[in-house]
Amino acid sequence: MRRKMVAGNWKMNGTRTSVAELISSLKREELPSGVDVAVFPSSLHIAQVVGELEGSAISVGAQDCAEECGFGAFTGEESSAQLLDAGCTWVLVGHSERRLLLGEGDEVVSRKFSAAQASGLRPILCVGETFDERQAGRTLEVVSRQISCVLDVVGVAAFEFAVVAYEPVWAIGSGLSATPGQAQRVHAAIRGVVARRDPAIAEGLRILYGGSVKAENAAELFSQVDVDGGLIGGASLNANDFSAICRAAGN
Repeated sequence: MRRKMVAGNWKMNGTRTSVAELISSLKREELPSGVDVAVFPSSLHIAQVVGELEGSAISVGAQDCAEECGFGAFTGEESSAQLLDAGCTWVLVGHSERRLLLGEGDEVVSRKFSAAQASGLRPILCVGETFDERQAGRTLEVVSRQISCVLDVVGVAAFEFAVVAYEPVWAIGSGLSATPGQAQRVHAAIRGVVARRDPAIAEGLRILYGGSVKAENAAELFSQVDVDGGLIGGASLNANDFSAICRAAGN
């Protein structure tokens, strides 16, 4: 049985003071022991969060990594090796905001996925369609392409140590969310793409849903057979809301 996971993506938010307050509040919350919980602060706050969560069951990830996995003359970049050294366990790759705002294509995402694993980080591969792509009936085509491109580069065995997050772009930060049935259909299709290469790895692959998940809709979303938890944006900045979502996953 796949273990549920809830990951909080803080995006470009937080100061040292607000991050300390958020972590302090999270540590006071009752989080379910049967759920993997991770937070993804901005790179400026990774060291602070790692230090303040020492001894906690909450793991820490980065929101992005460089395509190069070691060290070198890449001003402004942070390699997966550096992130691992800083205390990260996870890293997001292919988040829709980086795909859309910074022009990261499938090949770049595939190289980042490969670099992360080469350094020992566990990638969470983000996939999803835009509103126009959904309206055109291309949702499954788009997410299948995004998954297949990475599979072609790293091979299916790499997905034994990775997580996929389906985040419909039109639902992120909009207040809109895919219905549980819509989410299940896409999650099942994602699992099917991987299953065509290796059914056992596909069965064990955790697929998270991301897109305006709130305490009010989390339980119904997480009850779907192929939805293994959530990648949470805005609600992860509030300890009460985030912990409620974690408890929904635990139930």
